[in-house]
Amino acid sequence: MFHIVLVEPEIPQNTGNIARTCAVTGAKLHLVRPLGFSVDDKQLKRAGLDYWHELDITYHDRFEELEAAYPDARFFLLSTHATRNYAEVAYRDGDFLVFGKETAGLGQSLLTRRSEDAVRIPMREGLRSLNLSNSVALVVYEALRQTGFPQMR
Repeated sequence: MFHIVLVEPEIPQNTGNIARTCAVTGAKLHLVRPLGFSVDDKQLKRAGLDYWHELDITYHDRFEELEAAYPDARFFLLSTHATRNYAEVAYRDGDFLVFGKETAGLGQSLLTRRSEDAVRIPMREGLRSLNLSNSVALVVYEALRQTGFPQMR
């Protein structure tokens, strides 16, 4: 099982779409506060459709709390500032795929502290980034492809 981590997500529709991706892939979703919306938000629920009962979700007050809970885990931080391509990583079951908030990413202090763990999605020069839910889907499906799509048909 892969872990999808959203650090301070801001847009409920993105988080709802990501929740749906987690449900259909068996990935565990971790949300790091503060959230830019209420978890009761109608848009959040609508985007996730009727998959909420299939979702394994945990909330954390800080990213460091998540790191402390999984001290031996491998974390891959997605950032437009990274130099390594996400597809160059050899993913393993249990890896954490970490994504930042829509307007500011993960933040410089976290990226500096974990610079060896940062990877990027290639894109054309001069364009900022992909939509967050698209980015999550792209990376988690690459990780699943590499591990043979376990328990999926």
